[in-house]
Amino acid sequence: MSDAVRHLVTFDDSASGERLDRALALALPALTRSRVKALIEGRRVTLADGTTIEEPSRKVKTGDRVIVDVPAPVAAIPLPQALQLDILHEDQDLLVLNKPAGLVVHPAPGNPDHTLVNALLAHCGDSLSGIGGVRRPGIVHRLDKDTSGVMVVAKNDRAHQALSKLFAAHDLTRIYQALVWGTPKPKKGLIDAAIGRHPVDRKRMTVRKTSGRRAVTEYWLEKHFGPALHPLASLVGAKLETGRTHQVRVHLAHIGCPVVGDPVYGRKSRAAGVPEALKAFPRQALHAAVLAFRHPTTHREMKFATELPQDLKKLVASLNDVK
Repeated sequence: MSDAVRHLVTFDDSASGERLDRALALALPALTRSRVKALIEGRRVTLADGTTIEEPSRKVKTGDRVIVDVPAPVAAIPLPQALQLDILHEDQDLLVLNKPAGLVVHPAPGNPDHTLVNALLAHCGDSLSGIGGVRRPGIVHRLDKDTSGVMVVAKNDRAHQALSKLFAAHDLTRIYQALVWGTPKPKKGLIDAAIGRHPVDRKRMTVRKTSGRRAVTEYWLEKHFGPALHPLASLVGAKLETGRTHQVRVHLAHIGCPVVGDPVYGRKSRAAGVPEALKAFPRQALHAAVLAFRHPTTHREMKFATELPQDLKKLVASLNDVK
């Protein structure tokens, strides 16, 4: 596999006023315009002064010096890599596991290997080949890299199709636990707010009033920490009635209770008296606690519940003494 490549392009008068993605594609014939657009949206194109460019439609100016970082290609087919998995259930059709925080689900630029897919290929062997696509064999849903919790994986085409239908129809139960800033008001409720791409930052999702896809989350307060009138943080349960990208994180931030440690939708607390462990928690404090569904072959109702991982347990325990 070759290394990443960096290109420096200086534009003259002939490119002035042209769209950046088109101008770069003309200057770098080895890259298609769609590839250049993806690199721009992936924050891999900057001006020479270090300013990141995120709009493919940005107009080129004479004298612009642009740096394009092309990441090393990812292997066409993921390789088996033996990684320890916390398997909760396995049969001939599916596998249920407790994914640790920090584990990426499938290979992608920036995370080419040591993913859950690599581990599954080593664990299941050739039986996963091609199920759900070469890049994501067996994967019917995913959790973000830094979210822990229950996942189900298909081991054959029939199971993959059946489970995919369950997720598409939201005909299953998914419950999360999250440690959030502040406390929700009211203590329980239903968030019915459409979610779509952020109009400016395309890597973020946001609540949209005039577009986006319907998203519904039921939430409830499990425990709050700190003063009763103004809690510092709370442990919240959230049940998905739909399954949009980043849904729990976006919805909890929308009601003023962003997930602690969330690098995209969270916030930094500079208030006096906030425990350092809370301010410095290195990931979003989000855990997929419960997954329940009907088995695609036996049609038996299956339910899997997992406790908070040790880092979150320790953080929650440290807040019990906060006054």
